[in-house]
Amino acid sequence: MKKYILKRIGLALATLLLIIFVLFVLVRIMPGNPFPSERMSAEQIANKRAEMGLDDPILVQFGRYMMGLLHGDFGKGTSLYYGAPIKTVIATCISNSFRIGGLAIVMGTVVGLLLGITAALNKGHFLDHFCTVFSILGVCVPGYVFLIFLQYYFSYKISIFPYFFDGSRFLYSSILPAISLSLFTMSTVARFTRNEMVEVMDSDYVHLAESKGMYGAKLVTRHILRNALIPIVTVLAPLVVDLLTGALVIEKIYGINGIGKLMVDAIAGEGVDYNYVLALGILYSALYIGIMLVVDILYGVLDPRIRVSAKEGDA
Repeated sequence: MKKYILKRIGLALATLLLIIFVLFVLVRIMPGNPFPSERMSAEQIANKRAEMGLDDPILVQFGRYMMGLLHGDFGKGTSLYYGAPIKTVIATCISNSFRIGGLAIVMGTVVGLLLGITAALNKGHFLDHFCTVFSILGVCVPGYVFLIFLQYYFSYKISIFPYFFDGSRFLYSSILPAISLSLFTMSTVARFTRNEMVEVMDSDYVHLAESKGMYGAKLVTRHILRNALIPIVTVLAPLVVDLLTGALVIEKIYGINGIGKLMVDAIAGEGVDYNYVLALGILYSALYIGIMLVVDILYGVLDPRIRVSAKEGDA
């Protein structure tokens, strides 16, 4: 198991390094001006480029950027937040996105599993049809549409929750965006849980366990749900990244100062702030690779056959 984990960590680090290099090159060769040209003269822009080393060879720029990155320094923005250190701005924004995204992950996963298990155990009955319809609606209706609906009824009509995000009442004002963000995850987890459990319930080893007198919760937890979790974990992993990093439109609509909104501001501002785009791209990639690494390790825990196949591949 230790060798399996170390191999996955090494592969993850190599992949992240390659992605950082590709992102860096793409950002540097993109056309356009990273500075707000309406407020700066051509001479000021040229001086700023020289000051930030943007006229150096691209490999020299990349080496300098990596040295800063190893010390946790993403550099400074060119147009956003008056040149404040990017890591300071991201640290503030990521806190909001992670807390709301974490709440959405818990809600979506727990409710999705409960709906999927209920549907599978009541295959062909009313509860199965209800969960299926709910899953279809959750996948088809965008989260921001659901957020607008919630805002209209629970903020405007009934005035239970704030219409926009209020940092002084974080938990209270996080409920509506968290529900909206969790809808797609909830529906996806419910659908996959139901389908995987139905397939597992028809397998030979489940029928063998039933013939030995194993029924009810013990059968579900020890044989059915455990074997159905592997594909569910695979589906859940990229959804977790989206939720943790914040949905771009939902953060913008609800006025949440998160990294999703920060990405929109970096692209749609006065001048495209390439340094923020690069930093956020690296952050998204690192989160995705990190979560997929956790998924790989969970595979080895949930299904020992994966560890065995990995050892055979090394041999």
